[in-house]
Amino acid sequence: MNESKEKAVLLRYLQAARDALLWKLDGLSEYDIRRPLTPTGTNLLGLVKHVAGVELGYFGDTFGRPFFDEPPLWFAADAELNADMWADADESREQIVGLYRQAWKHSDTTIETLALDTIGRVAWWPEDRREVTLHHVLVRVIADTHRHAGHADILRESIDGAVGMWEGNDGMPSGDPSWWEKHRSRLERIARESVGRD
Repeated sequence: MNESKEKAVLLRYLQAARDALLWKLDGLSEYDIRRPLTPTGTNLLGLVKHVAGVELGYFGDTFGRPFFDEPPLWFAADAELNADMWADADESREQIVGLYRQAWKHSDTTIETLALDTIGRVAWWPEDRREVTLHHVLVRVIADTHRHAGHADILRESIDGAVGMWEGNDGMPSGDPSWWEKHRSRLERIARESVGRD
């Protein structure tokens, strides 16, 4: 496979994860996209903010293409712990989604402009592992974005039951709510019956 075809395949998988992640915000209130739904505070808008920063760091700074003239406070090395995983009250959905879309353009330009074997340096990694290729970074960001899209899928299901990669493709077997309740009850029964076997 030539390099342009390989890049096209990789970009297709990255874009699928990006789109899936943003789709999880559709139709939800400000409260629902911000509220912490796990003991560690994981929330939908925070996931989008996080992956925007991931793309800007890996496809920007790593390859000498910084996005910010002056990075926001949450992007700084001395930022509050976990500041990239939640949105402050004055950070709107539109701002964060807009930043993420700008990050896509910046990242895509890096990917389209540089060869896959271009060497970059990940400043926040241990010194002996900082040197990476664009190909390495691209695979890592695809994996990371799909991982967070999976988190978002579970969060969204816990809010209103919506699941899937995109509208019209939930990837689930068909079944009405009573079918799912019976299925879930069956799995709960099996889990309880297995207690004590380990």
